[in-house]
Amino acid sequence: MSIQTVVATPSTGAATGEPTTSTGRTTAHNIRQRLRAIALGAIVPIGLLVAWDLAVRWTGTRLIPSPYGVALMMWDFAFGGIYDDAYSGTLPIHFWKSVQRVYGGFFLAAATGIPLGLMLGRIPLLRALLDPMLSLLRPVPVTAWLPLSMIFFGLGPKSAIFLVFLGAFYPILLNTVFGVKSVDVRLFEAAEMLGCSGSQMFRAVVLPAALPSIFNGLRLGAGFAWILIVVGEMTGVPEGLGAVIMDGRTLSRTDLVITGMIIIGLTGYLSDRILVAISNYFLRWSPQHNA
Repeated sequence: MSIQTVVATPSTGAATGEPTTSTGRTTAHNIRQRLRAIALGAIVPIGLLVAWDLAVRWTGTRLIPSPYGVALMMWDFAFGGIYDDAYSGTLPIHFWKSVQRVYGGFFLAAATGIPLGLMLGRIPLLRALLDPMLSLLRPVPVTAWLPLSMIFFGLGPKSAIFLVFLGAFYPILLNTVFGVKSVDVRLFEAAEMLGCSGSQMFRAVVLPAALPSIFNGLRLGAGFAWILIVVGEMTGVPEGLGAVIMDGRTLSRTDLVITGMIIIGLTGYLSDRILVAISNYFLRWSPQHNA
């Protein structure tokens, strides 16, 4: 009995030791890969900041602030205590108002565009009815809808949400339709052989196969939503990042304009990363997605 125990103990330790070592090596490799990706991604932004600072110093212009001047403006905008003007410490208010409008329009576009895209992709008759009108309206610039949105919804946040909705709707819709129409016919044949039909066919085949395109549409739609918030907040709203940018243009406050641009860019980037994380979670079964 004791011999068996002595013999079993090393083998158990070896068995548990190998996976631990392998797991440790994999973790260290992943950390190195992540740090390398961060370092590579930081090269271009740092280079642009250096070039920006050198260009301002070399030209001596007062129209464009230096990176340090913009950093001061961002700190004052967020916490106050530097310029003590109307914008000092007001970032939380403006940011929250813009977030409400952006994601109000974006979620409305997703709630409309995804179901409609799924139906257009699967129902030829519905596609024949709606596709000509959607193709006619899609090229119309969102800025062209600005006067009509103010007539339909009045001055205020509803007009901004409507314009953001228009900008995000078409990328989500078109990518959803593309995803549904791109489902391999052999998948339907295999599902039918297994007794799958009707709504079960939709849940088991159509929706999973279309998810990569749907997430691509959501990422594009979220990007357009942040792009269009400046246009949306030209409808007479007093608060919001777009309104701050327009005020900065009127007052010739270039530092304020650039500050608003940077905050929108960072928020849009974080939104995209969140969508990528959600996409990776729901598509973890896909070999092509994880390749």
